[in-house]
Amino acid sequence: MLAELDLLQSEALAAVTAAADAPALEAARVKYLGRQGALASFGEKMRAVPKEERPAAGKRLNEARSAITAAFDAAAPALAGRAEADALAAVDVTLPGTPMLPVGALHPLTQLQDRAVQIFRRLGFALADGPDVEDEWHCFDALNTPPDHPARNEQDTFYLPDGRLLRTHTSTVQIRVMETQPPPVRVIAPGAAYRRDEVDATHLAQFNQMEGLVVDQGVTLGDMKGTLEFFFSELFGPGTAVRFRPHFFPFTEPSFEVDVKTPALRGGERWLEICGCGMVDPAVYAAVNARRGDGAYDAEVVSGYAFGFGLERLAMTLLGLPDIRLLVENDVRFLEQFR
Repeated sequence: MLAELDLLQSEALAAVTAAADAPALEAARVKYLGRQGALASFGEKMRAVPKEERPAAGKRLNEARSAITAAFDAAAPALAGRAEADALAAVDVTLPGTPMLPVGALHPLTQLQDRAVQIFRRLGFALADGPDVEDEWHCFDALNTPPDHPARNEQDTFYLPDGRLLRTHTSTVQIRVMETQPPPVRVIAPGAAYRRDEVDATHLAQFNQMEGLVVDQGVTLGDMKGTLEFFFSELFGPGTAVRFRPHFFPFTEPSFEVDVKTPALRGGERWLEICGCGMVDPAVYAAVNARRGDGAYDAEVVSGYAFGFGLERLAMTLLGLPDIRLLVENDVRFLEQFR
């Protein structure tokens, strides 16, 4: 029996060496190590072996099983590696790659807003937010807007059946911040605003604004001027000139329109109106104090300034767009330019 086991081991090891691929190796493994295989048959024959020969025969049977099993275990990864190498050898690395799915990008308005936020962050401004659906007090009364102001007309503002309205500017966020936070305040409020404008090449019924508010002791017109000059110079680049023209807004006094002239906008050949701003009107502080029930915003103690500009108009100017509707039509052919 020992001679038979020697012969079986030799045959099994030869079969392992001869296996050219994984299926052939598996077939050999089943033949010799399977439940109905050759080694299992030898286990059955052990019953017929004389008692005095069983220890030696059993030892030899275990040795043969261990040697054959080890050979199969070593051959399997080697064959797998060879198969992988053969597969790679068949690859023509000079062929063009498989096209990837198109990669998206941020909308140009989002890119512009992020850029503006980053600049204001460097100046110490925090982000603030508020609801799009507002009441008249936050949208008009607290901002010193008289009852007969055109902006309060139903032809200009989206009113809801319950008397609320869609905010016409993000200045409402400034009021909400002052309601909940005493000075000092230094915030910017980007977000959507809504007006009943006829949609055309320069107007949308929904658009995006970025407004800012600073309130503290000793804040001056010079602080506002320096902040906005720095912001627009950073946004538009070297060679940007900024000027302030007197204007009127109900919630600031004095009030100004901001014009810029820069090579980044239409070659820098003329001034372009870009922003509204001014020192916060004391009437706004009085309305906020009345709602708060204290004198945190005492106009004799604190002062501040506010500013705001439309992101769509700014994007149109920066990108040289002839029609504001290009920014909301989601035409992929247009948006692909801004990846």
